Amino acid sequence: MIPIIGSLHRSRHVVVTIHGRRLVDLSARQILKAHRFARHIDGRELDPAQTFPLLQMLTAMDPPPCAVDLASLLSLAGEEGDGSRQVLDGLLREEVARIGPAEVPPQRDVVLYGFGRIGRLLARILLARSAGAGGLRLRAVVVRPGAPGDLQKRASLLRRDSVHGPFDGTIVVDEERRMLIANEVEIQVIESDAPDRVDYRAHGIDEAIVVDTTGRWRDRDGLAQHLRSPGASRVLLTAPGKGDVPNIVHGVNEEQIGDHRILAAASCTTNAVAPVLKALHEHCGVEKGHVETVHSFTNDQNLTDNFHRADRRGRAATLNMVIAETGAARAVGAAYPALEGRLTGSAIRVPVPNVSLAVLNLRLGEGAAGIGREDLNAFLRETSLASPLRRQVDFIESPEFASSDALGSRKAGIVDGLATIADGTGDAVLYVWYDNEHGYCRQVVRVLESMSGVRLPSIPRGAVDRARARVREAGRSSLQVAGI
Repeated sequence: MIPIIGSLHRSRHVVVTIHGRRLVDLSARQILKAHRFARHIDGRELDPAQTFPLLQMLTAMDPPPCAVDLASLLSLAGEEGDGSRQVLDGLLREEVARIGPAEVPPQRDVVLYGFGRIGRLLARILLARSAGAGGLRLRAVVVRPGAPGDLQKRASLLRRDSVHGPFDGTIVVDEERRMLIANEVEIQVIESDAPDRVDYRAHGIDEAIVVDTTGRWRDRDGLAQHLRSPGASRVLLTAPGKGDVPNIVHGVNEEQIGDHRILAAASCTTNAVAPVLKALHEHCGVEKGHVETVHSFTNDQNLTDNFHRADRRGRAATLNMVIAETGAARAVGAAYPALEGRLTGSAIRVPVPNVSLAVLNLRLGEGAAGIGREDLNAFLRETSLASPLRRQVDFIESPEFASSDALGSRKAGIVDGLATIADGTGDAVLYVWYDNEHGYCRQVVRVLESMSGVRLPSIPRGAVDRARARVREAGRSSLQVAGI
């Protein structure tokens, strides 16, 4: 299966999934784990002996760029026939014909302006996806002018990470051409001390999306400096934008991306809680609430007690819990206007390097009358398994789950079902874990994909709706449901 999945991705930009979980670049054990995950929706594990013939059929059809859900295809074949190879072949041909012929989407140049925690994680994710025939292509990173040997240091920081582990692949430093060659992808390292002083076209880069990971400029005028550099066409900020800069939370308001040239991906906390709050509001209403985030320390805090222009952040980050401010509650209202003015927020920085926890203290709407803890958890479980928000929301019910278990999550937030409080009166408390680095970067990449205009059609149609119906019909309650 592995070479077929890889070949389809590289040559045809076809992404193979099982209930939305990508199989591209997975090991044999990880693919088997994805097959086992299907039991949470279909009530049974998928058998590779069933999915492998589907891959063979797909390869023979030379399909256009698309996302193919093997589990949903098998379920649909069972609904419309006996699930035989003949039925599967006919169904697959029908679905491919529905999409019609299509060119492989062109690659879109991406530049990372800044190469810190978020910049390097984005580089890892983009490089892992670079084998595809189309989509996003990391071309350059822009850093401040430094001293001799800095390129080697930056390569080392990309290669090794104390939190996320080693880089999966090879990194070669080309000092003469000022390049990092990671997994055979050439990344130009450009030194500049200002966003408007880079000539990207001189490096063969054009119509690029510049991802500003520095957070130094957050308003329209500051971010517009990037657009004055030849070869830059759009800007995405990896922090909350100010003023009239649209803040995009993928899964919540990505339809607002449009042709805006300057966008922001909001904050990690906003990305973690906004999808959960949107799902709840559409389900039963959210009248008001308070968001308290217990957040890992970040690079803007001091390691030891020293002067800091912000209150409390001058105290040693590894020794103290520190009360801080967060604009996440306001940002949720900006991204999802239905909740504007209904939320307050605050934060506590704690001595862990990554993974945070948001506590949502909510007053639900009239639709929540009589909804207790089990009902609320059942809805949130369903949201994580079979809803348009399943890429953003995860769900876990484990008596041993701790913050380190959320490390590396691809989801924006993970609802901890065992911590849910709801007594049917309309008051509820939810706990949402989130990897404030990697999970957030996954959301940033989703925004980038939407900005680039590469949206793959799905095979089969209505896969999410059918999965949701199966989950509701079964009414299953598993001990643990998480795609971590």
